Amino acid sequence: MSIEEYNAAVDKYSDSVYRFILKNLSDEERAKDIVQDSFEKLWMKLENVSCNKVKSYLFSTAYHTMIDMLRKSKKETGINNLDLSNHTSSEQYSDLNEVLHKAIEKLPDTQRSVILLRDYEGYSYNEIAEITGLSESQVKVYIYRGRMFLRNYIGSLETVI
Repeated sequence: MSIEEYNAAVDKYSDSVYRFILKNLSDEERAKDIVQDSFEKLWMKLENVSCNKVKSYLFSTAYHTMIDMLRKSKKETGINNLDLSNHTSSEQYSDLNEVLHKAIEKLPDTQRSVILLRDYEGYSYNEIAEITGLSESQVKVYIYRGRMFLRNYIGSLETVI
């Protein structure tokens, strides 16, 4: 990869990597740091990364950097430990976007990441597996469980509208 191709990758992918990390962390400063670290790591491995794989490399690096940072700062909670009765909404509310973002924030880190990669960024199951280091079947299971949690959290459409 040349310096010009690296600069083009910065222009092309920095916003989408930032959005992905920001949706996971909800912390602008930490998201910026992770994106900067990811591009720095790409710079260090410039000769080893081809132009065809740069997007996948950046998302993988950002994802793993984020996971490492989260592991240092808190313990991971599993969805089985959550009591859904405390997280369901029964009153009417009209801002579906805000309700959805609150629901996504309640997901465990891995489920949130795979759902964001699939539904927000449009990656295939195989690409998500490559980015996260999970198997394709694990990705499908995490997406399924995350979507089930979101469905239970949001409840019926009449409640939200």
